[in-house]
Amino acid sequence: MTTSVTIPALAGRSKTQYAYETLKERIVDGWYGPGTRLVFDRIARDLGISAVPIREAVRRLEAEGWVIFERNVGAQVAGVDPDQYRHAMHTLALLEGHAMATAKATPTLLSRAEKLNDRMRATLTEFDPLGFTRLNREFHLLLCGGCPNPHLRDLITREWNLLDVLRRSTFSLIPGRARESVEEHDELLRLLRTGAPAADVEAFARQHKLNTVTAVSTRA
Repeated sequence: MTTSVTIPALAGRSKTQYAYETLKERIVDGWYGPGTRLVFDRIARDLGISAVPIREAVRRLEAEGWVIFERNVGAQVAGVDPDQYRHAMHTLALLEGHAMATAKATPTLLSRAEKLNDRMRATLTEFDPLGFTRLNREFHLLLCGGCPNPHLRDLITREWNLLDVLRRSTFSLIPGRARESVEEHDELLRLLRTGAPAADVEAFARQHKLNTVTAVSTRA
């Protein structure tokens, strides 16, 4: 079920930017699932704009990997590639492990991370996979943000952006993994708070990421 949106929703944005942000949000939230056809005229009527900015927005989404074009079908939401997901997660396991082990974990940073993890724990009662995923991303990027190597931080952000395209929300597929993840976050924060050896932090952070890959593979 769709709801028409009027032009005032542009809020100073160009029509193309408005279309791009709206379509991307709908893909991320699962409104447009993998394989959904994106019919320009229909979306244009829904958003209250012409089909031209819709076409431009979809081209941008195609360049980012969110949308694919197929002959005789047209534009549709890209599916999830299990191999690419696994490779991205393995890469992140290595990058995040080193970043967290070398990051300056200040009391303020750890306090913010603990609050994020508490918010994740709160979502478990009435589980919200998309909300949990957003908080999980914020938690990981926060802990990696203290890494002194800007190139490493950029690589981590790039891989997380790729995961946004590949998985939408892993935790909607394996909701049981969410509780385990929160508990592992608790242990990771304990290691950082107590000044555990860098090798221990790196090994635990790496395994934490790989545990999710294993959970997804087992489900498949």
